[in-house]
Amino acid sequence: MSDTSIRSGRVSVRKLPLVAPLRLARPSDMWFKPATSVVVAGAVPDLLLFAVGRLDLVMYTMAGSLCALYGHNLPYARRARAVAGVVLSMAVGMAISLVAASLTGSVAVLVAVGALLAAVQKTLCDATRIGPPGPVIFTFVTSAALFAPQRLGQVPGHVALTLAAGAFSWLVAVAPAAIRREGPERRATARALDAAAAYVDHPGHRTRHAAAAAVHAAWQTLLDAGRPTPVRRTLECLVVHAEAALVGGALGGGGSAAPDPAAASDADRLRAWARQTRARGPVPAPRPVPGMSEELFGIDAERAARRAGGRREARRALLKSLAPGSPLLPIGARALIGCALAGYASQAAGVGRPYWAIVTAASLYQANVTLSWNRALQRTLGNLLGVLVFAAVLPLSRLSALALIGCCLFFSFAAEALITRNYWLGSVAVTPMALLVLEFGGTHPASELIADRALDTVIGAATGLLAAVLVTNRRAAGRLERALDATDRARAHAVHALAAPQTTPADLDAARRRLTGSLVELREADDTAAGEWWQRALPQEQVLAAEQAGHRTLAATATRQGLIVPARESRG
Repeated sequence: MSDTSIRSGRVSVRKLPLVAPLRLARPSDMWFKPATSVVVAGAVPDLLLFAVGRLDLVMYTMAGSLCALYGHNLPYARRARAVAGVVLSMAVGMAISLVAASLTGSVAVLVAVGALLAAVQKTLCDATRIGPPGPVIFTFVTSAALFAPQRLGQVPGHVALTLAAGAFSWLVAVAPAAIRREGPERRATARALDAAAAYVDHPGHRTRHAAAAAVHAAWQTLLDAGRPTPVRRTLECLVVHAEAALVGGALGGGGSAAPDPAAASDADRLRAWARQTRARGPVPAPRPVPGMSEELFGIDAERAARRAGGRREARRALLKSLAPGSPLLPIGARALIGCALAGYASQAAGVGRPYWAIVTAASLYQANVTLSWNRALQRTLGNLLGVLVFAAVLPLSRLSALALIGCCLFFSFAAEALITRNYWLGSVAVTPMALLVLEFGGTHPASELIADRALDTVIGAATGLLAAVLVTNRRAAGRLERALDATDRARAHAVHALAAPQTTPADLDAARRRLTGSLVELREADDTAAGEWWQRALPQEQVLAAEQAGHRTLAATATRQGLIVPARESRG
């Protein structure tokens, strides 16, 4: 690998978009799952507190109820562990915040604790890849708890309320397994089929990466799901077809300008399978293709290897992502500095609730400066529109306690329904919900709430973005270099497996899957580094060459296994 393009001293400052971050996207295919889960998880504790006349405790149960937002993209076996971890982490964060609030009334100290918690939550969520919604829910809850009146003797009871509501959220999160055990695997498989169909229809760099990522995610979901069932076996066969369509396109050179009727037919078939897979009926059973049995044998071998050492490998990967030199640490530093600056600036401006500025700053930090700028635009617009919505619904919420509960639950649902279209649209619903929660502890002047929230939004967005620009993350280029090396090694391993006559189908399948994962990581690392400021020149030519060579090797391994045939043979 040449040092000229990688170690150049030139740094780059990239243009920041204004309109593109605000465009609406298609809604997620599963938006209704977190939306309905958080409503159910929140309604039961709220109504119980209403029945005993203690709605002032809603903040503590809400911390547990919001845990129901997590894990909906995971198979149920893994979801149960992930949501349990979220509940325990939420309880620990609440305990730290409540103890700090009971021991000191110093705003400066509380802001420092809030900023430190936000940085730790951001780093751990990125390292474990938990989410959506990621760290912002933790930061919202723990920052608010820092500024809640508290006595030390009340802390155990309040944390117990969080744990109780969190336990109920865990039940809500895993309960659908009794009705549709393979639901997450079906959705992941359908996404892989749709992405493969899009690539067959419009071969290109972007659609190829999207299809590779979707196929890789589908395999990971099926491997994490536990023991194979007849439905999961059929889903594995469908993912084999999606993978064959992907590597078949790579073998054919990426398509041609003239429309191919056979390709259109393949794409239609993949989409039809995707629709049937998402539906509640039986999973479509595709015809076997040559090499499918070898591929499924390889999957079983990998599943057995994961059972033997999967958790040990996961712990090792987590520790590596938190070790010195990790590209996640500068993002955590941004969160620490940005949230502290936001809190202290809010205090200096005389705002009574600095935690709003802390949460706004914490919500901005994405993988790079460009994405953080996008989030700053989205958060500011959404919050400012949201305070107007709050002003409109406040009279309705004050009609009765049940009306207040109903408004909060409505906006919880609306936030999840809208946020997958665009973050700013979801923020329009999140903002009034966050403001209405304050009403459970007593009424506040509407003009004060609206002015404080608007000012904190601007302060948090400005200081948070300033920290994102000033705290550089040059480790993003290092991550790209490591991803290039890993891709080169994975490709060399796959080439060796192809050349060795004694290679077993399981070994060849594992080599292909390793190469696929490294290509997905390479593309993510390149996209992250490309959006970072103050970065040395990136090895774009090497990345492109590595991707092209990797996709050719993937196609060769699929041909060796019989999943596809070369274009020249299939066309006679």
